[in-house]
Amino acid sequence: MHFCSSLGSMLLVLFISRSMDGSVTSTEEILPPTIQKLMKGYNKYLRPFFGNGPVTVGMSLDIASIDTISEINMDYTATIFLRQRWTDERLCFDGNKSLSLDGRLVELLWVPDTFIVDSKKSFLHDITVENRLIRIFPNGTVLYALRITTTVACNMDLTKYPMDRQTCTLQLESWGYNVKDVVFYWTRGNQSVSGLDHLHLAQYTLEDHYTSESEAVYETGNYPKLIFHFKLKRSILYFILETYVPSSALVVLSWVSFWISQSSVPARICIGVTTVLTMTTLMMGARTSLPNANCFIKAIDVYLGICFSFIFGALIEYAVAHFCTLHQPNAANAYMYGQEMQERENEMNGIVNSIGSHTLRARKREEMLSRMGSASNPTPSESKEEINSSQPQTRCTKCMSTARQIVRCLYCCKVENPHYIDNYSRRTFPLSFIMINLLYWTYYLYF
Repeated sequence: MHFCSSLGSMLLVLFISRSMDGSVTSTEEILPPTIQKLMKGYNKYLRPFFGNGPVTVGMSLDIASIDTISEINMDYTATIFLRQRWTDERLCFDGNKSLSLDGRLVELLWVPDTFIVDSKKSFLHDITVENRLIRIFPNGTVLYALRITTTVACNMDLTKYPMDRQTCTLQLESWGYNVKDVVFYWTRGNQSVSGLDHLHLAQYTLEDHYTSESEAVYETGNYPKLIFHFKLKRSILYFILETYVPSSALVVLSWVSFWISQSSVPARICIGVTTVLTMTTLMMGARTSLPNANCFIKAIDVYLGICFSFIFGALIEYAVAHFCTLHQPNAANAYMYGQEMQERENEMNGIVNSIGSHTLRARKREEMLSRMGSASNPTPSESKEEINSSQPQTRCTKCMSTARQIVRCLYCCKVENPHYIDNYSRRTFPLSFIMINLLYWTYYLYF
């Protein structure tokens, strides 16, 4: 049984090899004489100038479109025309015209093993045929062009979203040939990439683009690398109309409750709760198109948090004002309450004044004793007793003065009229919101 299976495998291999030889022979038979002459003895598995230095490959790009730029996946999808040029001394022929070949004949030639770094998904367009181009010039120069759609990773810094600027790259490397075998270069420097002037992106504007050459260092060696950099600036107008204006309008709407009577409890509670819930819904909707990453505190999150704080603060303001209204003395006892406060203050002032007058008399007595010192000659012990008796009185005066200041501060914190809370809020809330907006836009636009 094992012998039969081995024999069958050998026959299958022989059949496939003969079929491939037949297909190659048939392909060579249908080629024109010039191509047959070039392909005679040509080995596509050996690079040009094998053993005589590296082959130089020039590249250029034509950006057909940038379809999507995703902040959630942090990538972009673009359709590009990749053109590669190199010289193969084995393909030189007589004449002054280039040969344009069918793209399917690329299987007969050596081509660079170029790949796109950080590519998540790529494919070669094949409608109606594979979008390839092969052109051979008399001096052996080969032009190889492809139409590719690729999705490439782009690391984004979203801390200033939606006032951010992103820099994305498109990197081309050689997969198997190191810098000793293949050298990559841009054919026309920064002008090697075209088509960007005709791009129209939904949320971005192209600020700048440039090219660079580098080497990729891996464990297996150094490989040639070409990098195309392009900088994008996000258009903020959409977010102003979609997020910033509605959230600011909700903040202003929450201030309407300051002009409603405190006795209208349902009206003020309805405005407060409705604005809080609407702001919560707006915050959730703004985050659906963004990555749920804790490392990013975005500018739009900061602004929505500020608006939510002001709206919630307006609701808390009414709760405080209503609480003070319930615990405020009524109109009948308002006069008695004021008289009581006045009597307490007068009593405090009387105590301080009596202590002050007593201290003044003690000082006058000291002066008289000092004048009569020559006549009476008081003993040192008596003078010390007088001084020691006056010092506690001075300390007591200072303590009572400090206590009176503390009591006054406590009475100032007490709200005598709860309607003053709404009056203060009508000024402090708008002014605070305007000042915070100035700081917010200045920081995120200019820093």
